[in-house]
Formats: sequence, structure tokens, C-alpha cells
Amino acid sequence: MPRNPAPRRPLALATVGLLILGSAACASTSATSAGSPEHPGALAKNCGTGKKFKIGFAQANNAEPYRQHVNAELTELAKGYPDFDITIADGRGDSNKQISDVENFSTQQVDLLMISPFEAQPLTQAVSQLYEKGIPVIELDRQTTGDKYTAFVGGDNQAIGKEAGTYTAQKVLADGGEVAILEGLTSTTPAVQRTKGFTEGVAVNPKIKVVAVQPADWLPDKAQTVFDAMLRANPGIKAVYANNDLMANGAYLALKGQNKVGDVAIIGTDGLPDQAGGDQAVLDGRMTATFVYPTGAKEALELAKSILVGCAKSVQRNTAVDTTLITKDNAQAAIDKAKS
Repeated sequence: MPRNPAPRRPLALATVGLLILGSAACASTSATSAGSPEHPGALAKNCGTGKKFKIGFAQANNAEPYRQHVNAELTELAKGYPDFDITIADGRGDSNKQISDVENFSTQQVDLLMISPFEAQPLTQAVSQLYEKGIPVIELDRQTTGDKYTAFVGGDNQAIGKEAGTYTAQKVLADGGEVAILEGLTSTTPAVQRTKGFTEGVAVNPKIKVVAVQPADWLPDKAQTVFDAMLRANPGIKAVYANNDLMANGAYLALKGQNKVGDVAIIGTDGLPDQAGGDQAVLDGRMTATFVYPTGAKEALELAKSILVGCAKSVQRNTAVDTTLITKDNAQAAIDKAKS
């Protein structure tokens, strides 16, 4: 989940019923009831069968490859929900822009908001205000800091980080060694949770020492600079964990610049199956492994259907989507599956 990288491919999305603006555990939990005289106690003011529903999706930054993947999957899957008219607004990696997007959706009186907040704290008030108006809110992938939303769908970032740490401790550096961590933007929940999880995971091997932890803000060029400096300060580093695959690629370039390719294992997160994604980097040997971060688009659409079409009075508060470890053994299969 990077910020502001150059797009790796044009964003080609279906236009039927969808418009792009601007460029854990699971327990059944009731959320705030908006209701209506027709459907008292329902989560949505406007719900029922035989209706059309406006859904606004406030995306964090369409320039990010992972965000493009989310948008493309949501667009494709939305074709199976003819009652939904989904508009995607591009937050452009700017919290102020995304706040404006949420306010615009409120003005447009959408029936439901989906959002991947660029940053947690700055977006909290805008999301809370819309929720308090009785508009159901599904937070996708990233969370705000408050509890005024209807449901969250996403990977368990801490669990994914822990799996990466355990894999590193048991498979990559079983004999121990020095490890570095490249963090994403630390004002975002995935960066904090993945780093925490990875630190917990490598702790199972007492012969591993984390010698450097520094944010590179999800950006490959910054990751290259940061990891170059880490290597010079800690020449014994044997593995690096990057919170996303773009930063993992930056780490690879830093190694290449110091003629150390092959000396340091690179573990990433995202596992995008396209030509420039982490799966291909693993297949090519530029990365040791990556962990798939699923979009949650399918689960979010099903929740929206339950709320809007089914007039649900309660929904599952947290929906966690599973990760997959990608190594050289299954990278080609993952790429082929995505194409099929």
C-alpha cells in the first residue's frame, strides 16, 4: 500500500454502473440503526429489493498499483450486482482531498460509503459525521481511528506481518542473523500492524536480531535510499522485510547498487499477480517471498448487498480475508490463476 508511485499500467476499468472521479476475528455485531418506517431497525435508510442504490467508494490513491488492483477487482465483481451504481473517488494520496470526497458523497446522498482511508486520524471525523447521518460505512483494507463505521473488511495486517516474521525466522534465517524492516507510512494502520506482527514473528528465533527499522512511506525510491543507508550502517544484514512489494523492490535496487544481490533475502507484502507485481519478482528471484494482501472486494460487496438489499439490522463487524505465502514454488501458479 504505497503512496504516490508512478502508475505501472493504465487503469482500465469497466464503465457499466461505475464511474471513477479525479483521476479477525469475526463476531456478529449490531451497528447504528438508520431504519425507516418501512424497515424499522435496518442499518440503511434506503433499502429493499427492486431498487437502485448509489455507493460511493473513497479510494486512498488510484496511482498505487495495489489500489488499481482493488478498483479493477471491485469493478469486475460489481457487474454481478446490477442494483448497485458505484462511484470511485480518487483521494490522490492526500487526506484533505479524500475528506472532500467523503463530503461530496454525503452531499450526493449516497446510500452506502466504502472507504480505504489514506490516513487513519485525518479521515476519522469526516467518516464519523457521515455515519452519524445514518449512512452505512464499510471500511476497506484500512481503518479510521474511531468506531463510527458499520463494518471493516480487510486482511489481518498484524497476522500477515507475523506470518512473514515466522517464515523468516524458521525458513529464511533458521541459523539466525541480522534483519531490517522497511515500514510504510506510519500514520496508516497497516504499516503499524505489519511491523508489529513481523517483530513478533521473528522473535520465535532468538538468534535473529532486528537491527534497523525505518519508514519509507510505501515508496520504492525512498525505500531504496533508506535501505542503502541501512546496509552501510549494518553490513551484516541478512534479510529485509518490507511492508509492501514496492518498497521490497526499492530494497532490491539498493542491493544491486552495492553488488549485494543474493546476499540478503527480501520479504514483501501485497503479492500482486501482474507483470510488475510481487509474484513476478519472486518468480524472477528478485524477492525471496511475498504475502498476498487480498482486496476484500467480494466480501465488501456481499456486505453492501446484505445492508441495502436485505435491509439487515446487523452485520458482521470485522471480516478478515486470508493471506497466501508466495514463494518460487507457487508464484507461477498464482500468476496463471489471476489470468484465468
